[in-house]
Amino acid sequence: MTVRTNVAIYPTWPFIGRTRGLIASPPCQAWSMAGKRLGLEDQPLVHAAVEDLAAVRDTRERFLAACRDERSLLTAEPMRHLHALNTLGEPDWVAMEEVPNVLPLWKQYAAVLRGWGFSVWYGILNAADFGVPQTRRRAILLASRVRTAHPPTQTHSQVAEPNSLFGPGRTRWVSMAEALGWGATDRPVPTVCAGGGPGGGPEPFPSGSRKTLSDARDPGTWLPRPDGALLQSRRGGAGRVERHGTREKHAASAPEPTLTAEAHRWSWSLRSNNQANATIRSIQEPAGALFFGRRANECTWVTAPTSPQTEDTDAPAVPEPIRITAREAGLLQTFPADYPWAGNKGQQFSQIGNAVPPLLAGHLLAPHLGATLDPDDFTLAA
Repeated sequence: MTVRTNVAIYPTWPFIGRTRGLIASPPCQAWSMAGKRLGLEDQPLVHAAVEDLAAVRDTRERFLAACRDERSLLTAEPMRHLHALNTLGEPDWVAMEEVPNVLPLWKQYAAVLRGWGFSVWYGILNAADFGVPQTRRRAILLASRVRTAHPPTQTHSQVAEPNSLFGPGRTRWVSMAEALGWGATDRPVPTVCAGGGPGGGPEPFPSGSRKTLSDARDPGTWLPRPDGALLQSRRGGAGRVERHGTREKHAASAPEPTLTAEAHRWSWSLRSNNQANATIRSIQEPAGALFFGRRANECTWVTAPTSPQTEDTDAPAVPEPIRITAREAGLLQTFPADYPWAGNKGQQFSQIGNAVPPLLAGHLLAPHLGATLDPDDFTLAA
């Protein structure tokens, strides 16, 4: 059952006597690097509210009036529920997640929970260390009454590790190219357009094009090639394109694509937002932390040439940025390709950006649920 309500006013009694585990992931907007971070200014008030709630003093209304961002105080809500549940020795385990700036609050929670008989671990985890194609760092708290709390074992690292006497080495971080099914190669992803360019050479994306890379995979539009030579254009008239060693025919009567010595190869990267200090990652790396603000999809695919530019008047211009799609962003969060995101575009991106990557969540929760995590249960490729 799902209850849609203001969590700050919903009573705790419906959960007492029937709760085995508590998962808390308060809204991060007040604390995130992507926002104004007014939560940092409100942090003393939130600490005071947590302390009072743990001692059965509800001072939230007074502190809320003093907060610069009213969402800051939602980080104290888990303590209200934890105290109520603790009266009957519940829950057995707790898992909490937030942006790194909230770690001092998790330290405060840990002290209270230990006083109630919990084993507690808290710290910062990088989602890329657990197979997520994204270097998303989060403050995590894990607590248990029935087992020793400790962080999950890392399965991946920035550089692949060899096997040793102590077991298998960790796998290299999963790249965006692998997650999106663009091919797991060491070289940058080349994108060369066929036909229609100045002087008969290849042409990049048409001026003004706002096609997404997902749209580009459709026959007759732009077709990004993770492993090879060309893109097919609406205007270029390419009649055949090779993909993964096979040939697909499109409009057999159209002329063959023209590949010339002037063909430019571009390496794709993902730019996290439009700010001057935006994180830009090559497709052969994990993405930076995905977040989406007022603009539905601030994340864009951008390109750079794989070799220095030469003085060539026939050289095509750099392709324009291409917006990331909800499907691509979901894959980079380790959601299945066909996950049914709800609402309009802005609402979909909000769901994606606020979600805990399912693969990371699986690593965090599997021990508490008595489950064996099978990474193959998580679809990373289209």
